[in-house]
Amino acid sequence: MTVTLSGFADEISPDPREQLATLAAESITHLELRSAWSVNVADFTGEQLAAFRAVLGDAGVRVSAIGSPIGKIPLGAPLGPELDRMRRIADIAGELGTAIVRVFSFFVPPGEPPQRHRAQVIDRMAALAEIAAGQGLVLAHENEKEIFGDAPGRCADLIASVNSPALRATFDAANFVQCGVRPFDEAYGLLRPYLVYLQVKDALAATGEVVPAGQGDGQVRETLAALRDSGFDGFVSLEPHLAQAGRYGGFSGPEGFARASQSLKFILNELGISWR
Repeated sequence: MTVTLSGFADEISPDPREQLATLAAESITHLELRSAWSVNVADFTGEQLAAFRAVLGDAGVRVSAIGSPIGKIPLGAPLGPELDRMRRIADIAGELGTAIVRVFSFFVPPGEPPQRHRAQVIDRMAALAEIAAGQGLVLAHENEKEIFGDAPGRCADLIASVNSPALRATFDAANFVQCGVRPFDEAYGLLRPYLVYLQVKDALAATGEVVPAGQGDGQVRETLAALRDSGFDGFVSLEPHLAQAGRYGGFSGPEGFARASQSLKFILNELGISWR
């Protein structure tokens, strides 16, 4: 098994050139694009997109996925603008040569049971998946805290119910830990049939603090070993969140990102998983 390493390079620096220098130092040839110049990818102008493409081309780095904010809005917000944003993201993904777009399943009204909103979420995610399918893209749903799909059962139910090859799963161990879930024991088996992408961050169950891979309760070793045994050969993307973690992103700095990268590589080497 060989996996391809990637990472949220905006956790290194807002400056793409600084991002790429750290990736090169870590021998990482892909990045997951969430932002550059402190501008979210969904808000890139044509000029910014062209400039980012040029910097990537010069460095020989490719885009593994668009780390989009699609679906990271309240469930009660109008859907139309989000569908327009999805179309824009789809165009950007095409320009940058990636078929994977990270998405979310909407923030549920505080204090309300998520299941009450199941039908509405399924309808909304189906509409997003329809746009993606038309562009040959795959939406990788992330189990973010406080969205409908923050628990393993709801993640699996959502993807099965939309029933589109354009909606699959990415897997974030730290988010599961922060929701009181044991990621490998309680989530991996349900989501493996849909898993197309892996985001790597770990967390301590007692405090929710985000830590490098293998240093928390995210069962990262068990998950990677199971992926190895099942023949997974996709992207493994670092999202360290070591210096700052917020609802819409995180930051680690060059040193924190390198520390997270080295922790992941240590586990991969220990498990006999080759990477490129």
